[in-house]
Amino acid sequence: MWKPAEIIQLTLDERHQLEKIVNAPQSAQKMVTRCRIILLAAEGYSNHRIAKSLQISRPPVIAWRNRFLEDGIYGLYDAPRPGRNPSLDTSRVQPIVQATQFEKPKEATQWSTRSMAKRFGVSHRTVQRIWQEYNLKPHRSETFKISQDPELVEKVQDGVGLYLNPPDQALVLCVDEKTQIQAWDRTQPLLPLRPGQVERRTHDYVRHGTTSLFAALDVAKGTVIADCYPRHRHQEFLDFLKKIDQPTDPTLDLHLVLDNYGTHKHSQIPAWLKKHPRFHFHFTPTGASWLNQVELWFGILTRKRIRRGVFISLKSLTTALRDYVKTHNKKAIPFIWTKNAKQILKRSPHGKVPLVTGH
Repeated sequence: MWKPAEIIQLTLDERHQLEKIVNAPQSAQKMVTRCRIILLAAEGYSNHRIAKSLQISRPPVIAWRNRFLEDGIYGLYDAPRPGRNPSLDTSRVQPIVQATQFEKPKEATQWSTRSMAKRFGVSHRTVQRIWQEYNLKPHRSETFKISQDPELVEKVQDGVGLYLNPPDQALVLCVDEKTQIQAWDRTQPLLPLRPGQVERRTHDYVRHGTTSLFAALDVAKGTVIADCYPRHRHQEFLDFLKKIDQPTDPTLDLHLVLDNYGTHKHSQIPAWLKKHPRFHFHFTPTGASWLNQVELWFGILTRKRIRRGVFISLKSLTTALRDYVKTHNKKAIPFIWTKNAKQILKRSPHGKVPLVTGH
């Protein structure tokens, strides 16, 4: 006669977890079987009866009952295994790492797992594991730009100072243009989103013209003054400055943060500024236009309204942009600038003043 199995008593939480695993479609079959063993044992079934019911042998029933009694539900999961000893000598790992970083294949611009495996006589899976361990990604590439502006430090301190400590009786506005926004219309209607199928569109399109969006972001409130123009010359920029001048409080100074685009420094601009002394220009460093907060807003606009938009005419595009600005201003939230000038300048790659930015 077999020794009677020890009685298993489940708490409500344990029963709920076991039943959840059994009923989940994604559960592994071996886990479902183990949970059923424990559920049947809690109902008073003998080991022999459980084995017969689940069509398995008695030893695994006994083993999983004991594992549950010792460790609870966690005992039903597979214990970690040490695995086999590494088959690749560590002396061969370093040359692969070095070659990945400092060499280029003759027939390509970057290594693949198979080209590297052929180079060192190992399997491509081995190369893949080494790259994962050392976090090497030769298939990826990013761009950067180093600011060579001789007035970098002064400009960073000036611009960031406006964000963190704005002057009294003044508005700080970040101004720029998003140029060449194209009114794209697809050659065929979109196929809409549905269960199991993403939205689809034709790869080809029809152009209906372009527009340039001039925008001024109020740093304190997050609202935007904006308008569309067919071109982006200094004439349009001067007209946009007048549009900034009109709705803003005439008793406040206006501090405009701008990049170094040619229209912002045209010979007619200083004459206009003399007639409007409440306007003060602050230029971002060359190659560091990301210091202008309106670039963040342009990114959101592109993602939410332009990138997947379909515009049957240039008028429909400009209407969509103006409507977006109106909607944004009703619930505008300002960006929170957290880095001071000293923290930003510490990003120098050589301990000096060049500023590296991603593009």
